[in-house]
Amino acid sequence: MPDKVLIYSRFPKSVMGRFAERFELLDAAGKSPHEVFSAEELAGVRALVTAGGTPLDGEAMDRLPLLGAIICYGTGYDGVDLTAAARRGIAIGHSPGANASSVADIAMILMLAATRRLLAADGYVRSGDWAASKPSPMMRPQAGLRGRRIGVFGMGEIGRKIAARAAAFEAEVGYFSRSRHEVPHQYFPTLEALADWCSVLMIAVRASAETHHVVSADILKRLGEDGCVVNIARGSVIDQAALVAALTDKAIAGAGLDVYEREPHTPDALTALPNVVLTPHIGGHTLEAHVAMQDCVLANLTAFFAGQPLPHQVKVG
Repeated sequence: MPDKVLIYSRFPKSVMGRFAERFELLDAAGKSPHEVFSAEELAGVRALVTAGGTPLDGEAMDRLPLLGAIICYGTGYDGVDLTAAARRGIAIGHSPGANASSVADIAMILMLAATRRLLAADGYVRSGDWAASKPSPMMRPQAGLRGRRIGVFGMGEIGRKIAARAAAFEAEVGYFSRSRHEVPHQYFPTLEALADWCSVLMIAVRASAETHHVVSADILKRLGEDGCVVNIARGSVIDQAALVAALTDKAIAGAGLDVYEREPHTPDALTALPNVVLTPHIGGHTLEAHVAMQDCVLANLTAFFAGQPLPHQVKVG
């Protein structure tokens, strides 16, 4: 009989296909498992698959007494209470670097669309204003990427790929992270110093208590009136109210966002702004990235049920 795996978050059916071939899935479809399944059905669950940003605390863990592994689909695991899991001897797995290339690609797309005002240009053509030679303030020449200073906040797998892509556009690249890395880019000792130096801030840092709202009104102001911020990490890293104010007051020129504080709910204040490019958290949503993430999940689950260490385990502490 196949091992039982609880699907804790809501995932498309297509994503779960490969897992269903190997395991018996109990798919809660994003609801509380105890609303969907009986206590008897859940009693034997030893492993679950979740989206990293889905809240999963100690109380939820206690309702699955045999739970021994929490496997996150994707790189992030910020929704999981790591301390509670460690206290209960529950291993945490994820998919490190599996979607890094895809996320770095969307970061560049958002940066180019925001700095070159792609959406405004598209609307200018579609409206007939270009054909009618109607002037538009949004069509004024903008700074290109050659020689532009691009700051990368976070130098993990995604940050490194963003930096390499930005350098290929002939931009100057600098970065700030908790430690220096062997990369061919200028290191800045603080986020403030990086924001003072760059005009485009690319956020690629992992979400945590330390990074909550770390991109504040002060950081945004340091980017300057020609500045732009791109976030492909987690919505919690930016103070969203401060971002709306900075964009509205033209303290910065624009933003490109793939993540938000309360997904899938994006505030009207953001959607109404013409200098913002918005995508629905699709950074890792490519065929190649999904296959790579599924490979990591399958490897973690297979090892766990075989009584072996997780090959892609989150190191706590």
